[in-house]
Amino acid sequence: MKKILISACMYGQNVRYDGNHNSVMEQHPALARWHEEGRLVQICPEVAGGLPTPRPAAEMQSHYPILVTTCDGDDVTPEFLHGAELTLELAQQHDACCALMKARSPSCGNDQVYSGNFDGTLVPGSGAAAAELIRAGIPVFNENQLTQLVQFIDEQEHPERTFACL
Repeated sequence: MKKILISACMYGQNVRYDGNHNSVMEQHPALARWHEEGRLVQICPEVAGGLPTPRPAAEMQSHYPILVTTCDGDDVTPEFLHGAELTLELAQQHDACCALMKARSPSCGNDQVYSGNFDGTLVPGSGAAAAELIRAGIPVFNENQLTQLVQFIDEQEHPERTFACL
């Protein structure tokens, strides 16, 4: 059985910037089953990259080149990049088939992140760790895509159930 990388805050660890969590473990029965099977591999890219908990909120200011700053204006790009590298290493070490990561996070967001203005505005793009995983060919899902994640895992494990349209 393939492993699934999961954001530690979504697993229930108090690693969010504000010291809380975003547990999704009760949102879908598959998550409980994967937990029982020992398939979930947890990481918080920001903590892995060296940031403390709690910490000032951070947002992506620029994707190319990457620049992540806190609401206080401190550049935390090195910590975000280091955390992204460690996240990819962990996924590869466990041969993770995919990742379930926190939506809109400057580390983990897979399709939108906050704009960098600290005003709640969302823009298209991925967080540093999610982008690293995606570049390496590891699909990233967020908590609003649990149905798609379950379908993806089912297709990986039971390809005979997948019907191709010819």
